[in-house]
Amino acid sequence: MIVIENDWLKVGIEGKGAEVRKVEHKKNELDYMWTGDSAYWGRVSPVLFPIVGRLKGDQYQIDGQTYEMSQHGFLRDVEFNIDDHTTEQVSFVFESAGRFLDVYPYEFKATIYYILNKDSLIVRWKIENESKEEMYFSIGAHPAFRIPLLENEMIEDYRLELTPSTNKTVLNYELKDSLIHEKGTANDIAPISLTASLFKNDAVIYSNIDSIILSSNKSSHGVEVAFNGFPFVGIWSKYNETDGTMAPFVCIEPWYGIADTHDTSGNMKDKFGVNRLGVGKTFQAEYEMKFK
Repeated sequence: MIVIENDWLKVGIEGKGAEVRKVEHKKNELDYMWTGDSAYWGRVSPVLFPIVGRLKGDQYQIDGQTYEMSQHGFLRDVEFNIDDHTTEQVSFVFESAGRFLDVYPYEFKATIYYILNKDSLIVRWKIENESKEEMYFSIGAHPAFRIPLLENEMIEDYRLELTPSTNKTVLNYELKDSLIHEKGTANDIAPISLTASLFKNDAVIYSNIDSIILSSNKSSHGVEVAFNGFPFVGIWSKYNETDGTMAPFVCIEPWYGIADTHDTSGNMKDKFGVNRLGVGKTFQAEYEMKFK
């Protein structure tokens, strides 16, 4: 595991998937990230690429050819190389080099940066199109935060506060069988209390949100995730159908991309929320997690 740290935070990142696995706060001695217990969900903070969410039938078409790809794509499972590493920041790089052409017909270079700034961790993505044609892709974050953080708390003590983008209408999306079936206007962006029933139908998804604060009504501890400019954000926890409970974590997921709609044509070039990147061009985006 690769470690970066400063006076506030110590962060552990795995080379596989360039995935953050631990964030320890040195001043309050709390560990904020989900443990990765596979009894609930074995991941902690995977990077989703080249799709976010599920494709209809787990397949898509490009220029008349059909490709198969499972939920959230393949980048979360590849081994990254360390590009640069100092005490307070690290960058990981992966080049496709023909290894995924059977499932994704584009060559690309992905660089993921992790940068500490006091009690915040900045995550920056850079995707370079190394193909000879325009590239279609989605990319997203999936960090899972442990709740409750303190022994005297319960999951129900936590809430999410959403900050809408200025002068934009907030939309929400309904999932069924992991596909988008409806979208509507979110007229009321009141704080969301965390209960298991919230995730009974999978993730809760919004567009035109700039940040989300996860906080407890019993302490001052929590996490603020800021992602100004991201078109979508998902909120998710693992729901247990047997006993109607949720896992002891919640994911706040800034996305450049989203699952297929139920009535999609399957053509990646027409996919809802897909990004286009010209030959030799670079896509960059970043979000920030502040640990309180």
